[in-house]
Amino acid sequence: MHYLSFDLIEGSDGVSTLDAMASTSATQHAAAMAEAQQVLDWAWQHFPHSHGPVDEGMDWDHDLQVGVEGEGRWHTVTLTLTGSPRFVEAFLAAFGGDEHD
Repeated sequence: MHYLSFDLIEGSDGVSTLDAMASTSATQHAAAMAEAQQVLDWAWQHFPHSHGPVDEGMDWDHDLQVGVEGEGRWHTVTLTLTGSPRFVEAFLAAFGGDEHD
């Protein structure tokens, strides 16, 4: 990952959150979006039938936000994943990450 850097926030209820944000120029926006898509493609491939609310027994859920500022010159991509312990373990094995509590 060159644009997205994930931070892990472990919840006391066994549900963890992986947050990433990339702010780029318009020329780098496609690359940041490709990284977000790479993560989502991995999640769909490895956990295809367990997407949904983690507090309802699913393994992972996501929220992808895209914002544009400065007359289209600055783009922000925010990807938030919530995950079960097994999802987070697999994610960290695949992508690494910075852990923050």
